[in-house]
Amino acid sequence: MAELRKTRSREKRYAEIALPLPVRKLFTYRLSDAGGEEPRPGVRVVVPFGKRELTGYLINILDGLPENSRLNEAEIKPITKIIDTEPLITDEIMRLAEWTADYYAASLGEVLKASLPAGINAVIEKVYEITAKGREALDDNARKAAAKWEILRHLAESGPAAERSLVKLFGKAATVRSLRELRNAELISQDHQKIEPRVKAKRQKAVRLLPAAVEEQEKPLTHDQQRIIGILAKAGGEMLFTDVLERADTGASPVNTLAKRGLLEVYIREIRRDPFGGDTVGDRPKLKLNDDQETALAAITASLKDGDYKAFLLHGVTGSGKTEVYIRAMAEALEMDRSSLMLVPEIALTPVFSRRLREAFGSSVAILHSNLSAGERFDEWRRIRNGTARIAIGTRSAVFAPLEDIGLIIVDEEHDTSYRQNESPFYNGRDLAVMRAHAAGATIILGSATPAIESFHNAKTGKYHYLQMPTRIGGRPLAKAELIDMREVFKKAGKDVVFSPALIDAIKKAKAKGEQTMILLNRRGFSSFVLCRSCGESLRCKNCDITLTYHKAERKLTCHYCGYTTDPPQKCPFCGSEYLYFIGPGTEQLEEVLQRTLPDLRIARVDRDTMSRKGEMAKTLSAFDRGETDVLVGTQMIAKGHDFHNVTLVGVVSVDNGLGLPDFRSAERTFQLLTQVAGRAGRGDLAGRVMIQTYYPEHYALRHAAEQDYESFYTEEVKYRSRMGYPPFVVLASILIKHKDEDYALRSGRILREAFDRANTNGTSRVIGPAKAAISRIRNEFRFQMILRSTNRRDLRHLIDTALAEAETRGCDRRIVFVEIDPVNLM
Repeated sequence: MAELRKTRSREKRYAEIALPLPVRKLFTYRLSDAGGEEPRPGVRVVVPFGKRELTGYLINILDGLPENSRLNEAEIKPITKIIDTEPLITDEIMRLAEWTADYYAASLGEVLKASLPAGINAVIEKVYEITAKGREALDDNARKAAAKWEILRHLAESGPAAERSLVKLFGKAATVRSLRELRNAELISQDHQKIEPRVKAKRQKAVRLLPAAVEEQEKPLTHDQQRIIGILAKAGGEMLFTDVLERADTGASPVNTLAKRGLLEVYIREIRRDPFGGDTVGDRPKLKLNDDQETALAAITASLKDGDYKAFLLHGVTGSGKTEVYIRAMAEALEMDRSSLMLVPEIALTPVFSRRLREAFGSSVAILHSNLSAGERFDEWRRIRNGTARIAIGTRSAVFAPLEDIGLIIVDEEHDTSYRQNESPFYNGRDLAVMRAHAAGATIILGSATPAIESFHNAKTGKYHYLQMPTRIGGRPLAKAELIDMREVFKKAGKDVVFSPALIDAIKKAKAKGEQTMILLNRRGFSSFVLCRSCGESLRCKNCDITLTYHKAERKLTCHYCGYTTDPPQKCPFCGSEYLYFIGPGTEQLEEVLQRTLPDLRIARVDRDTMSRKGEMAKTLSAFDRGETDVLVGTQMIAKGHDFHNVTLVGVVSVDNGLGLPDFRSAERTFQLLTQVAGRAGRGDLAGRVMIQTYYPEHYALRHAAEQDYESFYTEEVKYRSRMGYPPFVVLASILIKHKDEDYALRSGRILREAFDRANTNGTSRVIGPAKAAISRIRNEFRFQMILRSTNRRDLRHLIDTALAEAETRGCDRRIVFVEIDPVNLM
């Protein structure tokens, strides 16, 4: 550690603060000289930053500045406020966040912000007020209607206003431009105000009986007072104030009188916002483990007893009973007084798994994901933080759940790319889970029927311990799969069709036998794009370099990247032709075509359009499980984790679109998706059948998926990756440069490329680009990409740090450069 520079006053101390900004550095602030308990690392603080104030996180306290510090002591600003008395971020989560920021070349402040429930931080916002000079100017320009004068008039009449409220009134572009002009002219002044966090503990007035209530009273009780005491006694002596009034059918006066007489107490109590909505679960069914499950559980239990880090790859075919092994392992961890964390890739899977965990562990289970309300997420996070909940289940951000003494981590469907955070800070929840287990001396289980190529490679090379469960529960056979060659279907039909005759016939037969069907198409909407047959142009988003998707129910064209919507035109906007052609079916069109072809079918659709309302997913899946629906049509949301015993047929429509993507993982993703969705068929006593429609039946990913033969797919896939130089044989990084000015973005990319070339002194890395990204513009930001390959992970990280630092000195804006280590998607 560098020598600390002596300060003029022994009381002068400093704090290093991580701010949620896209910069990889800590900022130094002065601690107050006032007495009081010293803040500890992990507390939140409010600090001045430029002309605004930000909420940051205290990382270190310094007794003085390092000898080599370039900071001027007189210019170091003091911390405005210390928010927490106790650290909100535990030591373990702080270490995990620091590792994440270092490994993924990310901002520590952004990682720490991502580790906390949304809405927990106070918001500091800009507030504007008219000046005396502004009032004079307004008098001179009273009749002018330009936006800046309208805003100035509003400030004069209504008083100080926050920027967000002005944006709502006058629009973002006009407001931002006008405020800049008004400030430059000194017609308005800018200040900051703190808005309290959106979430905090929920408190309500409650009533409890006191011992005196059961004693004989000198003064008789009124009828209402007797009724209130009786209701409270039956309820266990404690109720919410409003519930008492409602049950007693009375006002507040009798309750307040009883409180004055010392017969009951009115107080404020904290109310838990229950994400399960009071949903009750039954007793957990007693299940007998088969030999494969017993073997896997024995190995995991032995690891838990050892108390050291060990990673298992649990490779079990669909329906092999991995979930039961997870639950038994959690029970073993609890017996040893250690907590457990379970990650699932998608929110859609949390109702299924959380119900099974609550059957086993009751109120010890907490759930964390982004579909909870801010209040529910905050309450669940606090139950984990204070130790009330010893088991947490959630999506990727739950890897930061502040569980104490964690002994077991489970990552279900570990191969799923949803574990990757696709915006800054970039991280992979699965890989963070492995690192957290390593640091905590915990056991981690990575479970999948189709392991990621890298994970299986780790098992092959001994980095992970391999556990295999090759048979289904009860010895049920895997569903038989067949590839339907859509080239032959096209020849016979003379046109493109959504459903092959064979698939339609199979759906009819399943319906006739009282069995159910699932249909997968990993593309939502009605049509994936609209093409003019006269000029060949397609209708594209005005903000993104991507075609618009047609949604028939809303009669809207929508961009699935930025959310832009517009009405479908009657004529081509390029040539005026009326011949607009809607191409590429989505789930909405599948549902319509199937309903029109087989009108007696009861069909439900599961995609982001139909499942946007809270609870809708669980409701739809429960109805399907009860047999109230014949066919479930959906995107990949239906492909994994679901266990419907009456589903005997799975159909896959238009599988080839995934193989055509310019990404080296496209074959792996297609194989995994097909194998996972095939596993939904035949999970009960009836045999299953899978029908995959394709124009490319010769592709090895499709052939092996139809056979559900992972080993053969892996062997063929790693040969290709080894030959082409892709993971797991090299390390990859993606560098994305984004800016609204295309020339500026490209110029920054070229500066960065030159810096990489200079820093790559040992030649262990290869740099490609900058070139336009596969989607060259999103949200009006032009995108250029560079790909880095290296045979040495340490060399690659050093190269990135060195090149970024040099490029910044040469005018490359670090804020527009986004580094992604181990990318799962190169688009």
